[in-house]
Amino acid sequence: MYKIVEARAVGHNIKQFVILAPRIARKQRPGQFLILRLHEKGERIPLTIKAADPEAGTVTIVVQAIGKTTSMLNCLETGDSILDIVGPLGRPSDIENYGTAVILAGSVGTAMALPTANALKAAGNQVVFIEGARNTEMVVFEDEVRQASNETFIMTDDGSYGEKGLVTKKLNELIAAGRKIDFVLAVGPVPMMRAVAQITNPLGIKTMVSLNSIMVDGTGMCGGCRVLLGSASKFACVDGPEFDASQVNFEVLMQRNQMYRDKECQSLKDFEETKEEQLAQLRADLAAEETHYV
Repeated sequence: MYKIVEARAVGHNIKQFVILAPRIARKQRPGQFLILRLHEKGERIPLTIKAADPEAGTVTIVVQAIGKTTSMLNCLETGDSILDIVGPLGRPSDIENYGTAVILAGSVGTAMALPTANALKAAGNQVVFIEGARNTEMVVFEDEVRQASNETFIMTDDGSYGEKGLVTKKLNELIAAGRKIDFVLAVGPVPMMRAVAQITNPLGIKTMVSLNSIMVDGTGMCGGCRVLLGSASKFACVDGPEFDASQVNFEVLMQRNQMYRDKECQSLKDFEETKEEQLAQLRADLAAEETHYV
């Protein structure tokens, strides 16, 4: 059982959780993730670790309510518990002094990119952070982004905050202005990461993309997160989650990412129709489990 010591909304359908998990907090490195399960029959979902506090024994995750499990998780509050958490998993980000490092993140992807941005800045890089969101309600962690970078640009699709346009627009502007870019990290929707790769690959800019969105069990056993890197097959969970964008077959990746979409939509619909009953049952099951542990 893992106690939620803080839960708060940080954006539209986006919630931040601070969870008591001392062992994970001691070992977490930038770029790694955890797998959690809300109840005995629940699915396992991967979530990037935004931050860890070894002294307090806590880890911080950020969740956007998209499917059934993330929607159920975002209904939990401070004082509630999560049944199972496993981590830290995955290979940590490669941190070097590249020179100028540009990070592009889409909304909740900002939380995933922050640990790496902080580590890159600490390693001596000039960090340029480009955060993108659909609108002002989806802009998250702006203060933390500014602290983790030397330059910050906020882009919104509708122009309701920052500059209007996609993150790739700002990346193209930096390149057109003659900025020397030595390293790029893109974290967000697969189409965004593919678009970044299409810009940087011809220029020979080392670019990494985070592929945690296609994971299932997080241990390499299910094969659901198979990624094609050239002619080689890798697993996002154990070989990643970060990969060289120039090697990723994004067409196959996008097809794989759509495999369970219909079932996910149906599962979310069923949850929304019986949300209160399912949440009551979840809390009752967790209370019984906690009594069992005691």
